[in-house]
Amino acid sequence: MIYMDNASTTVVDKEAFDMAKKYLFENYANPSSSYSMANDVKADMEDARDMIADILGARYNEIYFTSGGSESNNWAILKSCELMENKGKHIISSKIEHHSVLHTLSYLEKKGYEVTYLSTDEKGIIDINELKSAIREDTVLISIMFANNEIGTIEPIKEIGKIAREHNILFHTDAVQAVGHLPIDVNELNIDLLSASGHKFHSPKGVGFLYIRSGIKLTSLIHGGSQERNRRAGTENTFGIVAMANAMKNCYEHLKEYNIQMQTLRDELLSLILKNIEGSHLNGCMHNRLSNNINIYFENINGELLLILLNQNGVCASLGSACTTGSIDPSHVIMAISNDKKRASSSLRLTLSKYTTKDEVNTTFEVLKKCINQLRK
Repeated sequence: MIYMDNASTTVVDKEAFDMAKKYLFENYANPSSSYSMANDVKADMEDARDMIADILGARYNEIYFTSGGSESNNWAILKSCELMENKGKHIISSKIEHHSVLHTLSYLEKKGYEVTYLSTDEKGIIDINELKSAIREDTVLISIMFANNEIGTIEPIKEIGKIAREHNILFHTDAVQAVGHLPIDVNELNIDLLSASGHKFHSPKGVGFLYIRSGIKLTSLIHGGSQERNRRAGTENTFGIVAMANAMKNCYEHLKEYNIQMQTLRDELLSLILKNIEGSHLNGCMHNRLSNNINIYFENINGELLLILLNQNGVCASLGSACTTGSIDPSHVIMAISNDKKRASSSLRLTLSKYTTKDEVNTTFEVLKKCINQLRK
């Protein structure tokens, strides 16, 4: 099988796994225990926290380990609103957010909150002027994703953060697709809260983190023990935490190299598709885009049937977010940028990784061309 669905999840880095597996078989003590073996595990976990903080320009005590992006998004949004409820109940977000954000906002709307969902242009970029116009005296939170999980568009995060800071509004960004792929300095970008998930950058599933700027006193989403400085109960996933930190370190030590490698192969594949498959069109922005992302619309093609044929011919791809697989609704992201239901139901996402090869790119193109010709016949 050729794996072209790296926005859904990635293979675990072997080096990160080898470094972390001792926490499954040797140093498996609970870091909250009091004996020396547990203290060693806790020290290693804190080293991992330091490692992540250094990459983001944050302090170690601003990083909180979670189970992944969905938990981090829920925690950031729900508890920010709770913290700021005396100021008001208005939130600003966008129409192309991940469902872990959109569904959390929907929950808050049922609790009496009002949410302004910003539109985007045809490339998936929000309108800064629309954002400014949406701000009210009772606005307590702006939550805009860093880079879109379906079309790869990168949002103007620094400008959004500056506007939020000027209006004394908390700014949260879902950076699940951005961490490991883009340089991020939380201070330079004026970010108050940032969500990340390790399995998007070659660490195991089930581990992530939330950056919470010092001074923002979010209460716990998960109650119980005193882990994570009394902010997130539950025995820590030490294996996952250490693997995540080392996988993230590897990504950032080779960030430029990996991005050039992925972008070169992505552009080769995109060029082959657009030049040789009639009725193919890129979704999103060509340049302001994650280096590994292709999302393309094929005229007169049923996207679900295309996925089935690709799978039968050895290529793993997706129509959009893995979190919406099985949904009968077309992609909300493609609908937001095009207002075209046919386009939203006939678009394919191909996402590469640092492990993708030129041979895999060429084979993917040949298989894709064959499957589309078969469907059109």
